[in-house]
Amino acid sequence: MEDMFNPWFGYGGENKAGTVLENSAGKSQPDTRVKEQEERIRESGQITLGGARKGRIHLLSVIGEIEGHENLSGSTKTTKYEHILPELAKVEDDKDIEGVMVLINTVGGDVSCGLALAEMLASLSKPTVSLVIGDSHSIGVPLAVATDYSFIVPTGTMMVHPVRMTGMVIGAAQTYEYFDMIQDRILSFVSGHSRISYEDLKKLMHNTKMLTKDLGTVLVGKDAVDAGLIDQVGGMKEALSKLYEMMEG
Repeated sequence: MEDMFNPWFGYGGENKAGTVLENSAGKSQPDTRVKEQEERIRESGQITLGGARKGRIHLLSVIGEIEGHENLSGSTKTTKYEHILPELAKVEDDKDIEGVMVLINTVGGDVSCGLALAEMLASLSKPTVSLVIGDSHSIGVPLAVATDYSFIVPTGTMMVHPVRMTGMVIGAAQTYEYFDMIQDRILSFVSGHSRISYEDLKKLMHNTKMLTKDLGTVLVGKDAVDAGLIDQVGGMKEALSKLYEMMEG
């Protein structure tokens, strides 16, 4: 979990996607909704699924670093929280969307923004499922447990470690107290939305027997389930099946 100072912790009406519409001059043109969907995926990693099964699902991907209040370099893969927050509000307000699937492959990022996303996910009234498909490190841990049910692929990893920062640190007791407060926010959220206790999570966070820069623990696949962070080992098939089950229940 990173620090808060340096943020590295259609035309012509209804038509099926992919078809060609004709304009008033008789010339064909691509369905504008297809272009809008492609642009949406490119910009925010989000799409609304609506297949043969009943119900529509909003698919959200959290990848790379979770960008905070400052922009990262153009060569860095990021998840911009200012894109996702209003989209989740729209999802909550859209009666046609019945569930949310969150794909996670993140190395962490800004604590404040990551927790904001996690709190937003946890506050949705619609069924939510998360799937860790690569990494869910640092502030990615609260995001993974914020949903109603969570999955991790067998080779997926989760890293739990203390709050870190780079740059100048003021050597005062208040600095430690501030960091302790940030850490408590993270521990409280994760333990409150998973099966692991506050104290057990704190022990994983301050583990000195595994080399994760300095302190912390890396959990792989089933280890994350056994620790109580994640509900089940599985992939996309299992995650979608569970979400549809929750939507129909």
